[in-house]
Amino acid sequence: MNLAVAQFQPKDGDKTYNLSIIRKLAEKAKLSGADVISFHEMSITAYTFTKDLNFHEITTLAEEVPNGNSTQELIKISKEFNIPILAGLVEKSDGKIFNTYICVTQDGVIAKYQKIHPFISKHMAAGNEYCVFDLLGWKCGILICYDNNVIENVRATSLLGAELIFAPHVTGCTPSAMPGRDYVDDILWQHRENDPVSLRLEFDGPKGRRWLMRWLPARAYDNGVYYAFTNPIGYDGDHLKNGNSMILDPYGEVLSEIKSFEDDITISKITKDKIPLSGGWRYKNARRPELYKDIIGANHTSDTTPVWMKET
Repeated sequence: MNLAVAQFQPKDGDKTYNLSIIRKLAEKAKLSGADVISFHEMSITAYTFTKDLNFHEITTLAEEVPNGNSTQELIKISKEFNIPILAGLVEKSDGKIFNTYICVTQDGVIAKYQKIHPFISKHMAAGNEYCVFDLLGWKCGILICYDNNVIENVRATSLLGAELIFAPHVTGCTPSAMPGRDYVDDILWQHRENDPVSLRLEFDGPKGRRWLMRWLPARAYDNGVYYAFTNPIGYDGDHLKNGNSMILDPYGEVLSEIKSFEDDITISKITKDKIPLSGGWRYKNARRPELYKDIIGANHTSDTTPVWMKET
């Protein structure tokens, strides 16, 4: 499979604009030989600004899947360029609001996943199901942003058969207890054309890429899966994001990565022969769940609310 991941700077609540960028990058991916393209979390609606929306406002932003206008437009784009597309939006379903990620082809929606650990808005409900689906001869899974930080979610998705996990994010460049984590100064973004080196050093340092590389390769390596990581570049709401959308193989190696500050894509050819050779494949086969099934299933009640959410 020739797998493409994208990154772009979205506009808050502007579905028409965001879908136009998705269309442009889907066309670029197809012309560049990609078989599928993946976009970031809530890429159709934008993400961070929803923390300030009341219930009426976020309900107005939300749409049904598959009958909503945005999903139908995504299907049209997929049909126009004959390429499967994965993108995120705010979904309303059965009176609830979800952070949802979908995969569409020209035939319609073939997969839908609702974020299991949503926290950007108190109005969003938590999904309760993993998602593994067939795409172009591959078993694929979806885990949205924080879902990937809870390692049991990745292992569960892998055990359900996923060979490739799509990991749409809006992350990075926010404070945490880890040394070096913090916001990136806006002045560096504004001067990115005249001084790209200073911004790249910030984005690739502990505020951005260096934090990603502490855990993202481990998710791929420990589970013997490919990872399609996507993340916006520039501002999502009032948060500056570092992009670094990348594709990782089952060895935890980065196959390709976007280092541009512009709306862009990268493509890697992924092959199944690496999977049974990977450490994660062997580790899964060597498991002894009878030793730890009760421990893993035990309740854990510590506060995992991110620092930046507490501050808001």
